[in-house]
Amino acid sequence: MKKLVFIFVFAVATAFSAQAQNASFGVRGGANISNLSGDLRDEDRFENKVGFHAGVMANFGIVDNFFSIQPELLYSVKGFKNEDSEFTLLGQNWRREGKVNYNYIDLPVLARIKAGPLYFEAGPQASYLVSVNNETKSYLNGQLQNTSRDENSKDGLKEFEVGYAAGIGFTSANNAISFGVRYNGAFSDFVKEDLNFDGDLTNARHSTFMVTVGLALPTGR
Repeated sequence: MKKLVFIFVFAVATAFSAQAQNASFGVRGGANISNLSGDLRDEDRFENKVGFHAGVMANFGIVDNFFSIQPELLYSVKGFKNEDSEFTLLGQNWRREGKVNYNYIDLPVLARIKAGPLYFEAGPQASYLVSVNNETKSYLNGQLQNTSRDENSKDGLKEFEVGYAAGIGFTSANNAISFGVRYNGAFSDFVKEDLNFDGDLTNARHSTFMVTVGLALPTGR
């Protein structure tokens, strides 16, 4: 995680030194709708889950009010919801429910084009896995058998992930307020060894849609 913070600070300092007169800073937050993608063995097992993201951003104008670079540092809750499943085995009724949260620090560095009130953005993203919150529950004949603990264990998972982000939205004339939708994807699987889901996560990648709001100090751009 320290590497992401260093990269963010370095990117901001470099861009600020070159485009200080066109710089703005602010905060960003909103909702995540996340799930898994990739070559999943049992894709129907995973359903969309609602999470959130929040953090800071900077924007540096490169070509007047048309083209800018925007690095962000966000805490983002991704993951999936288990399909509520029930089956009978040897006369015993089993049921499973719950969700899994993967809590990340994301560093997207976005190129942004502004066309009137509309903006378009895209760029690479580096992510660091902070913790995992597995809330999956198993029942046998209606009796709770197992509850996964709320813990920071990252066993079997990759801590660092490289991906991309792209989005579209609306912004005010002075760029003080922005509202948009964004998609985050990954270039590689985030599981080294599937220890908890019987191999279903072996080829899994994060897939996240974001509804996001940004508030920045107004500039003269």
